Amino acid sequence: MGQGLWRVVRNQQLQHHGYNEQGYLCRERCRRIGADDANIAGRRNGQSGIDLYQLLKARKTRDEQGFINLEMLPPELSFTILSYLNATDLCLASCVWQDLANDELLWQGLCKSTWGHCSMYNKKHPPGFSYRRLYMQLDEGSLTFNANPDEGVYYFLSRGVLDDLPKEIAKFIFCTRTLNWKKLRIYLDERRDVLDELVTLHNFRNQFLPNALREFFRHIHAPEERGEYLETLITKFSHRFCACNPDLVRELGLSPDAVYVLCYSLILLSIDLTSPHVKNKMSKREFIRNTRRAAQNISEDFVGHLYDNIYLIGHVAA
Repeated sequence: MGQGLWRVVRNQQLQHHGYNEQGYLCRERCRRIGADDANIAGRRNGQSGIDLYQLLKARKTRDEQGFINLEMLPPELSFTILSYLNATDLCLASCVWQDLANDELLWQGLCKSTWGHCSMYNKKHPPGFSYRRLYMQLDEGSLTFNANPDEGVYYFLSRGVLDDLPKEIAKFIFCTRTLNWKKLRIYLDERRDVLDELVTLHNFRNQFLPNALREFFRHIHAPEERGEYLETLITKFSHRFCACNPDLVRELGLSPDAVYVLCYSLILLSIDLTSPHVKNKMSKREFIRNTRRAAQNISEDFVGHLYDNIYLIGHVAA
């Protein structure tokens, strides 16, 4: 009875001073949240000299909402953000942050990520050189090549972007993915000296024959019809494959002529297995029998593995 009266009196005193149980809990919760926010802000301020958290949250006026002023960030962070932009967006960014977006390292990275090789990279740069201007020349030259290969190569040579050497042109083609493959095929058919250098850039060491042939045709696209150019490509590939794998040649008894026969067999098998117009697909046993008729020194197991690769992975020249 005494304890109950004490609780009643105590509650009346708390109410008199503006306290109650619910209000006390609310005030206590707010106090703890405020303390936690202060601790978080203190840790952020302690970790770096610049309060990035507050900087990212700050907005000067309603009209300025939407992006952060990169000049207020550390230079390393600003360059990292701009490095994710393509050339068009970087040009637009230079209208706002001219010094940052025109940095030579940013444009150098754009050049080398799109065109892995050009002769200008290894030359002593003339006065007034800039990687931004070089990017524009490389882009213009690539577009010109995709319209007319001879004019595109002349554009590169006349501006010193490429040296007039078959090896330099071959390296440029090998490291560039923006060239139209149909125009490139026409150009390589006319420039066999560049084609020879391009073949030597491939390294097929320790690669399975169908996989090596796929890599070869990714850089040098096969013609749509069988002809002299396709025979030339397969002949050059066969010699390069044997040169890169001397141990395999000795172990399996391969030769450039044998690899030439196997490549044609793989191409015909790829068409047979992937074409919707062929209803009766070639079986593994038929492929082994037909291939060994032309290349008798090749083991049956090796030819069987060739069939499995095409069956599981797909066309060698897709």
